[in-house]
Amino acid sequence: QLQLVESGGGLVQSGGSLRLSCEVSGFNLDYYAIGWFRQAPGKEREGVSCLSTDDESTYDADSVKGRFTISRDDDKKTVYLQMNSLKSEDTAVYYCAASFIVRLCVLWGGAYEYWGQGTPVTVSS
Repeated sequence: QLQLVESGGGLVQSGGSLRLSCEVSGFNLDYYAIGWFRQAPGKEREGVSCLSTDDESTYDADSVKGRFTISRDDDKKTVYLQMNSLKSEDTAVYYCAASFIVRLCVLWGGAYEYWGQGTPVTVSS
């Protein structure tokens, strides 16, 4: 059974950094797309960053461009989201999602078949 498990969230001061991890189990990672999404209290889910192994593409939302970096370690079956220069508006629950069918790097949740349980990130000002 495929599972996505996020970790690395926590409390950090404004300007600080965190690295989120998304570990994939129950599936051999060959071709896939992974997206990171977030949802703040009272707000809609927002796509943050994604990657696709089909064309080695990555994409970041304008709100995080230049601050967040998505990367992967296939040996560890883990995708990371390095978050630097964090701001209070980055406070949210962060989710990773995986697609093995569509496999496009898009920031639209409907393109992903599997979701993790989320990890909370709180940025204090």
